[in-house]
Amino acid sequence: MKYTNFCLLGAAATFWLAACTTPQSRIDAQPQVFASLTPAQQALVKSGQVGLGFSMDAVKLALGDPDHVTLRTDASGQVQIWHYVTYESSGGVILYAGYYHRRGFAWGGWGGEEGYPYYLDYPDRHVHDRFQIVFRAGKVVSIEQDAPLGAP
Repeated sequence: MKYTNFCLLGAAATFWLAACTTPQSRIDAQPQVFASLTPAQQALVKSGQVGLGFSMDAVKLALGDPDHVTLRTDASGQVQIWHYVTYESSGGVILYAGYYHRRGFAWGGWGGEEGYPYYLDYPDRHVHDRFQIVFRAGKVVSIEQDAPLGAP
């Protein structure tokens, strides 16, 4: 019995650590990508920020994997847009933020085609797109994010 509880605790801790990565943990996992960046880019990545001209790998170091990706095609060509979202209640309370809420993720009996975590069925939830990172030819050409409260 004690062994079973220990295994469940270990599995839960592994999942939590994987879901809560930081820029430093992503840098530690891919030091070669970080070393290829300029000193100015490295400083931004360490603080969880991105800049124009960043590669997709550099954005992943700074922000992690996108929550979903869209493609936009117009007269100037095609761009890829990475979205980083939170689920919020109508009162602005964050119900969930992160990569593992996406449809198709199945762990511990939730997710995938059969079900969703609690916040996806929350009656007044909405998806809040915190960041949109736009790539053309694999480089960041546009960044859209929420302005800090009180900003003009």
